[in-house]
Amino acid sequence: MRAAAYMLASTLCFGAMAIVIRIASAELHTFEIAFFRNFFGLLAVLPLLAGANRAALRTKQLPRYFVRCAIGICSMLAGFWAIGHLPLAQAISLSYSTPLFVTIAAVLFLGEQVRARRWAAVALGFVGVLVIVRPGSADFTAGTLIALLAAVLSGVVAIQIKQLSRVDSANTIVLYTYLFWVPMSLLPALFVWEWPQGAMWVWVIAAGVLGTGGQVLWTHALKLGEVSALTPISFMQLPLVAVAGWLWFGESIDRWTVIGASIILASNAYIAHREAVLARRAASNAASEAAAPGE
Repeated sequence: MRAAAYMLASTLCFGAMAIVIRIASAELHTFEIAFFRNFFGLLAVLPLLAGANRAALRTKQLPRYFVRCAIGICSMLAGFWAIGHLPLAQAISLSYSTPLFVTIAAVLFLGEQVRARRWAAVALGFVGVLVIVRPGSADFTAGTLIALLAAVLSGVVAIQIKQLSRVDSANTIVLYTYLFWVPMSLLPALFVWEWPQGAMWVWVIAAGVLGTGGQVLWTHALKLGEVSALTPISFMQLPLVAVAGWLWFGESIDRWTVIGASIILASNAYIAHREAVLARRAASNAASEAAAPGE
């Protein structure tokens, strides 16, 4: 129950962050919003790391962090642009295609074995993507490709985080990610710089705090519960932003987006389930091998 509560709170944070980014996009450029999200996110995460062991926060993987953060910034900029310029429900629906690209990247970069059932789930997920994007139709917009680019790059970043976590702790990864993200996002923001005015400060600060809060809560949820059980809870972000888009931004809820999102979410749920099953099986096999010499 605690894990489910953490995941639900994380989902609400990420959904609220998407809404805040959409509001801020009315006056600020995407580059600036990304910088302020990272800057205030860093300020929010520093107190959480204050009690951490300083020696444990050191790393010997700085070049890897640089590459991971450069790709992450590109993903963030593309994702924030999609939130600011596409219907909210469509932008968030396409962001849920990230696990599909993670599965592919795991095969290419980590050499993981993916069997027929997971490949079938990935193929089904891409059917959902095509339903939302509808290439060749009158409703197709090039902006949906930017949202997909964000998902692809986010999938690559997920693999890089998995590689970094083999050596560094979660706190170390979070700290160096923000330390790289702030200057990296500041550089493009300087070319379009415009100081936020009035209430806009509230929105950019909220973006940073909500983003950091969502990440921390998500990490705690995964420590306490299984991915397969928690993943469906994260899908609550979609109806949240869809209703917000309808109420506050006058966006209609497109039936093709609903159908495509349902297909993608079903695919993600099955992929998460299979990964959990395989992880338990691997842990059971490892425990059996460890116990064998003493028998």
